[in-house]
Amino acid sequence: MTIETPEAPTAAPTIDPHDPVLDTEFATEMVRQIRAIDPYGTYEDLSAAGVLEPYVLTKEKKREIPIVGDPDEIVVARIQAFYNAIAVLIEKECGLRAVPLLHLTHEGFGRVLITVGKLVVVDRSLRDVHRFGFPTLSKMKDEGDKLLSVSLELVGEHSRVAGL
Repeated sequence: MTIETPEAPTAAPTIDPHDPVLDTEFATEMVRQIRAIDPYGTYEDLSAAGVLEPYVLTKEKKREIPIVGDPDEIVVARIQAFYNAIAVLIEKECGLRAVPLLHLTHEGFGRVLITVGKLVVVDRSLRDVHRFGFPTLSKMKDEGDKLLSVSLELVGEHSRVAGL
C-alpha cells in the first residue's frame, strides 16, 4: 500500500528578478550571508531573487502560517543572516567590529543585540519569529537601512565606548 501525498502548488515568485533593490549593497550582503550558512549548497544555483524569496511574506503567505508556532532551524538561520548582514554593513561603514547576538526560546520569543565594542547599537525584541518576513523586498531593505543608520549614529555619538 502506498500513500500518495499531494504536491504543493508552486507559488509565483514575489520578487522581480530585475528589482533594483537586488543591486544594493544590503541585498548583496544578505545573499552572501545566506549562502555562507548553507552547508549543503541548496542556494548555490539560485539567483539573488530566489535566495531572498523566503524573506518576502505577502499577506497571502502570512495567512498560511499558523498564528502560534515554534520556529524551525531554517527560520532561525534566516533571522541570523538578516542581522549578520546588518552587522557586516556596520563594520564596513565605521571600521569597528560589530557582533550580532541572537537569543530565542523554543517558542519563538527573544532578543537580538548588535554590539560595537562595549556599545549596544541594536537592541530588538523578537516575537512570533516563525512568521519572520517582510511584505516586500523594499520594506526589508528599508528596515535594514533604518537599523544601520541608527547604529552608525550611535557609534558616532559614543565613539569612545564603541572603540573599547
